Amino acid sequence: MISTFDLTKLNSLLEDFYRLTRIRITVFDDQFAELASYPEHVAPFCQIIRTDKEGHEQCKKCDQEACLRAAKQHSLYTYRCHAGLTESITPLYLGNIIIGYLLFGHVFAYDSHEKGWHIIEEKCRNYKLDMDLLKKECFSMPLHSEDYITSASHILEAVASYLCLERMACLRKQELPVQIDEYIQTHFLEDITAKDIAEKFEIGKTQLYEIAKQNYGVGIAEHIRNLRIEKAKQLLENNRLPLAEIASQCGYKDYNYFITVFKRVVGISPKKYQSISER
Repeated sequence: MISTFDLTKLNSLLEDFYRLTRIRITVFDDQFAELASYPEHVAPFCQIIRTDKEGHEQCKKCDQEACLRAAKQHSLYTYRCHAGLTESITPLYLGNIIIGYLLFGHVFAYDSHEKGWHIIEEKCRNYKLDMDLLKKECFSMPLHSEDYITSASHILEAVASYLCLERMACLRKQELPVQIDEYIQTHFLEDITAKDIAEKFEIGKTQLYEIAKQNYGVGIAEHIRNLRIEKAKQLLENNRLPLAEIASQCGYKDYNYFITVFKRVVGISPKKYQSISER
């Protein structure tokens, strides 16, 4: 784990979320291990699913895949889990590093219990479960609308921001991912490559790639590119420098290549982005 959390403050914050939404909320660390949750006990529905070994494994796999998806898109991700319930997850950042994930789950988001049960029964048919008990639990769960999930997701994002703002977590400076991130932040405008960084920290490119994927959701080269493009957007928004000068300041010696990369990432050319920013 690359960070430490103030669990007393964290648990209080999770309890506040639950009081507002009546939805269970969980914090995972950067290794997908559960750090805290409120309520502490797993929902009865999930307890039933986890009586089957395969069902239990799919629960863990589903959580990890959702974490990776949220990390890759750098934003909230709402989805239906392998067993048919709705969950929402958002990555927790300190600077550019993902220190964990905030997830709410086990929500019965269907128009009716009958419709929900039909889908859940199909999804769980290969698990060895007491289906009568599972059905009974489904019909006891409150129905939640799409609007309710959207609103709860917005609150989840606010909780994630507040958690970091109030310094309920801090990075362990001695950890390798933190050192790599600090190095990239200092040198991303220079001509550095994944190979250069791997050699600097005396690690293999495969290990570096795994660190990047886990902390940035993308590979090192793509992360550096994204940092440069964000820098370019700031320059385009705030001054009237020639595009060639902006390209140079963002680490691109080839002006035409800069335009190609910018358009591929942002969707429009630098010149058009600049003109839109001036309105």
